[in-house]
Amino acid sequence: MKAIVGLGNPGARYRGTRHNIGFEIVDELARRWGITFESAPFDAVIAKWRRPADREPVLLAKPLTFMNASGEAVGALARYFKIETGDVLVVVDEVQLPLGKLRARARGSAGGHNGLKSIVAHLGDDFSRLRVGVGRGPEGPDGQARRDLADHVLSRFESDEQPEVERMMTRAADAAETFITSGIAAVMNAYNGGDSATTE
Repeated sequence: MKAIVGLGNPGARYRGTRHNIGFEIVDELARRWGITFESAPFDAVIAKWRRPADREPVLLAKPLTFMNASGEAVGALARYFKIETGDVLVVVDEVQLPLGKLRARARGSAGGHNGLKSIVAHLGDDFSRLRVGVGRGPEGPDGQARRDLADHVLSRFESDEQPEVERMMTRAADAAETFITSGIAAVMNAYNGGDSATTE
């Protein structure tokens, strides 16, 4: 079984924020596949799907522990469904990437992301991750970001960013489907280094 885990914060207050792009991408996959989320035996909502080609089971998950404790739910999910760490893809926001850019990795450090840090603590670092660029926000005359990082990730996308956000979500969902069919190396080859303006 493979699992695609989108990270975010539960509740209407956080819906549509940059920090919740992982939730939104997993929602897009559920929409494509015509499946709905249900409660899990741990603090998350899940949706189950089988690939029509080979009936391989796929699990979508959204932890409800809030971002900084995501590992509690992801660790419980992996144990409950007996999912190998290498079959987990975690989708997260990344402020260090320009809006629209994707970066996939087979393993590695948390890179300062508290959600990933929590998952590493509970699962180790051998899970795949797909970082989704949400940008760092406008810069002031000194070249520094005008908005505090915590405020920025909890902000919603600007109206002029929406077309790029839609393209990014489509590409990220496509990348997740590539992970399911072909593995993380194929995702890295196809999606790293490009953006929606230059890479389809």
